[in-house]
Amino acid sequence: MQLVPKILLAAGAAMLTTLAQAQPAQSALPVIPLTAGMYAIQAELAASPEARERGLMYRRSMPANAGMLFVFDERAGHCFWMKNTNLPLSIAFLADDGSIVNIEDMAPQTEDNHCPRAAVRYALEMNKGWFAQKGIKPGAKIGGLPQPRQPQ
Repeated sequence: MQLVPKILLAAGAAMLTTLAQAQPAQSALPVIPLTAGMYAIQAELAASPEARERGLMYRRSMPANAGMLFVFDERAGHCFWMKNTNLPLSIAFLADDGSIVNIEDMAPQTEDNHCPRAAVRYALEMNKGWFAQKGIKPGAKIGGLPQPRQPQ
C-alpha cells in the first residue's frame, strides 16, 4: 500500500518537470513604476542588449497594467517585431521627455517591423489596445522614465 503514494509522487514530479521545461520562466528583470496620466503601470525594465533582445518572447500572458519598458543608450530608429512573441501588443515609442511619438499595434508571431516616427531612446510595450482603451494618444506623456545613462 505504501508503493502507490510513492508512484503518484514520482509521476507528479515528472509532470511538473515537463511543464517547467515546456514553458520558459518569467523574467527576472527589475520592475519600475510608470504613469500614463492617472494610470499606474508596472513595467519590467529591459535595458541590456540581452533583455531587449528577449523582450516579451514566449510569454503566454501579462497582467492588465503591466508592460515592458525598453531603454536604449542612444536615440535612434529602434524598430521592433514579434517573432516568438505569443501576446498581441501595443508599443508606444517615447521621446526623452516621456512624450509618446507614435503607438503601433503588433500581431503575435510576425516579423513585421514597427518603428518610431522619430529617433527615440524608450519604447513601452503593453497588452494590445491598452493605450486606446485608456484614451492615451501620441503627445501624451509617460512619467517615471529612468534617466538615460550619460556617455563617459
